[in-house]
Amino acid sequence: MNIPRTFRVTAGALFSAAALAFLSGCATEANQPLHTARVDLHRYGGKWYEVARIQNHFQHRGEHAMVVFVPTTATQATVRVSAIEPSGKTRTFRGTAEVVPGSDGGRLRVKFHGLAELAPASDQGNYWIIGLDDRYLTTMVATPDRQYLWILSRDPHLPLGATKAYLTLAAKEGFQMKHLVWDYSEAPAQ
Repeated sequence: MNIPRTFRVTAGALFSAAALAFLSGCATEANQPLHTARVDLHRYGGKWYEVARIQNHFQHRGEHAMVVFVPTTATQATVRVSAIEPSGKTRTFRGTAEVVPGSDGGRLRVKFHGLAELAPASDQGNYWIIGLDDRYLTTMVATPDRQYLWILSRDPHLPLGATKAYLTLAAKEGFQMKHLVWDYSEAPAQ
């Protein structure tokens, strides 16, 4: 199907705006998820594969996602998200991440380019690192309102033990696990 370029650009801009709108979610202190004690942005940098996520309106079912963080300073990074559809078509979204002061690197303010730049990011951050292994090989990130959650790994296939640990933490923090969608990995046996 031949889709006019103007429509494709507009659709991409709308996707970017929707992505940032979700990242702008705020919550009160009483129900905010925990974040890791300290995150070294330089160690956190690099490629992450999405293993699982809570289903959302801006990521398609069957789509694989990859995130690349490139630290530019001790408190800032560029972000590139690649969404790969089953057909092989890739959508790419670029943005910036900034460590929230006083968060020891566990909370980031992420802003994507395009129309999404118009949506404000919360002062408390919209990308909270609520789980991270000591070797920086696996992580779990979420929004403070508990509407969005991602389990990420340096390898597309997360070890079963790490998967179960993150699922337990997410349930404990009050995330709606019935909406979890698996990406590269298979759901663990219960």
